[in-house]
Amino acid sequence: QVHLVESGGGLVQPGGSLRLSCAASGIAVRHYGIGWYRQATGKAREWVAQISSSELTSYADSVKGRFTISRDNTKNTAYLQMNSLQPEDTAVYYCTVLASWGQGTQVTVSS
Repeated sequence: QVHLVESGGGLVQPGGSLRLSCAASGIAVRHYGIGWYRQATGKAREWVAQISSSELTSYADSVKGRFTISRDNTKNTAYLQMNSLQPEDTAVYYCTVLASWGQGTQVTVSS
């Protein structure tokens, strides 16, 4: 059974940075693609970024050039480095592998 745990969220000022982690158990993530999504209050969940098993990455236009997705297969963990954060990035961030989801981590960008 796949179990995902996100961490690294918090409160940050506009222009700041955070790095989110997605620790997986029950699965070797190196074999699979990993996605990050976010959901702001009152809005639908939206795709943010993904990384394939062969390390190919893609990003939503809203985060391209500011966010970087990566993975450490030795730690069975994926990351989302978020730079130049803006208030519109405020949301709960989720990772997903094989249709399993973590519980999410809150990111709040505010001065």
